[in-house]
Amino acid sequence: MSRDSVLETAARLRRTLPEDFGDGVVTSIFDDAARIARASVSTAGEDGATRRPAFDQVLDRALTHRVWGFVVMGALFFGVFWFTIAGAAVPSDLLYVLLVDHGHTWLRAGFAVVGSPWWVTGLLVDGVYLGTAWVVAVMLPPMAIFFPLFTLLEDFGYLPRVAFNLDRLFAGAGAHGKQSLTMMMGYGCNAAGVTATRIIDSPRERLIAIITNNFSVCNGRWPTLILMGTIFIGSLAPPALAGVLAAASVVLVAVLGILTTLAVSWALSRTVLRGETSVYSLELPPYRPPQVWRTIYTSMIDRTYKVLRRALVMAAPAGAVIWLLGNLHLGGTSLAAHLVTGLEPAGWVLGLNGIILLAYLVAIPANEIVIPTILMLTLTLGHTTGAAADAAAGVMVNLSDAQAGTVLVDIGGWTLLTAVNLMLFCLLHNPCSTTMLTIWRETRSVKWTTLATVLPLGLAGLVCTLVALAWRTF
Repeated sequence: MSRDSVLETAARLRRTLPEDFGDGVVTSIFDDAARIARASVSTAGEDGATRRPAFDQVLDRALTHRVWGFVVMGALFFGVFWFTIAGAAVPSDLLYVLLVDHGHTWLRAGFAVVGSPWWVTGLLVDGVYLGTAWVVAVMLPPMAIFFPLFTLLEDFGYLPRVAFNLDRLFAGAGAHGKQSLTMMMGYGCNAAGVTATRIIDSPRERLIAIITNNFSVCNGRWPTLILMGTIFIGSLAPPALAGVLAAASVVLVAVLGILTTLAVSWALSRTVLRGETSVYSLELPPYRPPQVWRTIYTSMIDRTYKVLRRALVMAAPAGAVIWLLGNLHLGGTSLAAHLVTGLEPAGWVLGLNGIILLAYLVAIPANEIVIPTILMLTLTLGHTTGAAADAAAGVMVNLSDAQAGTVLVDIGGWTLLTAVNLMLFCLLHNPCSTTMLTIWRETRSVKWTTLATVLPLGLAGLVCTLVALAWRTF
């Protein structure tokens, strides 16, 4: 009998087995292993007394519990986000004053001394420099706090426990249990999460993991969520509780991302990617004492520095593009004003605005520059999108308040609805260009790459539209 006929016969017989057959096999293996362990391993000391469970066993009983495991997971992530939000405010303001207020003024003065043409000063100082300055001031403090804390949890051995807790949910959604691991990788970078799906042997389940990895909030999207939670959500509570409420809103968005991943996985596994769910065993690594200084150094170099460098590389040309859009005119009105005016109706339907949509178009190469782009466009165009806004085109510093909230609320006219829907859109929108390219390289399929791009964008549009409709109705 040939190899192909054997495989065909095996596949035909496999389809006749009950759906829980694989689970039963794995369960019986572990039952046999437990029976052998009970017969071979003694838990009593030399005096006959039963020895206490080891520290890692006690800890696992709580961290992997069906109920308390999720409670602990929520509490830990809440603490990480609260500490990030509370700790980033002061250094962010200081960097803004140094780089944007003073740095921009000094740099413009220097260009004036050497007699630089206005368009050179505008392109390099008001465009390129301010784009990079905004990225540093807005992104560096939260990342410098968040990534070391997240890395400490990872090095301690906690993230595999999170994957263990989520395994049952992914199995119930018709996806592979290892998708929980690739989802956790996506919290660092979606491109890395897509690459990590190679650990899934089943092509069908690997495609599910690839398509849904975008719903893991990557490094580039955390600053947007943290800033919106701090400025708008936190302001709803008294000052003493503002940080707590802001952190809770960010945790809620992350949880919504997990629920969305499960829901979309369930839908895909029952439509275009239906099939049998694979079974696997997950080995939990031992707990390791955190090496605080080594972790801080590693996270700053491997994560904070790399993400910030990537953001700066994209922010510099984005700043130039935005300055050009604000200073190149067509029919007496800037190109930015034309684009924002054209996108404004769609932005209103989504509970956003034309500036946000244009910012996301400019920021397709990297999510890190969404907030700096929004701030630059808001300051360039102000409340209007016509010729009246052109006088301020490209100039970002005619403000006495260094807070980004002042820019968005007082100049941009943002409301709580705008912030809430931006957080939802940030969670659900299409992947960045790097992740798109990675999806194509992993699948070599235009079809699946397009689906992985269009599906999140369509879901983001649907959710934001429904939220805006309900908000304005009630």
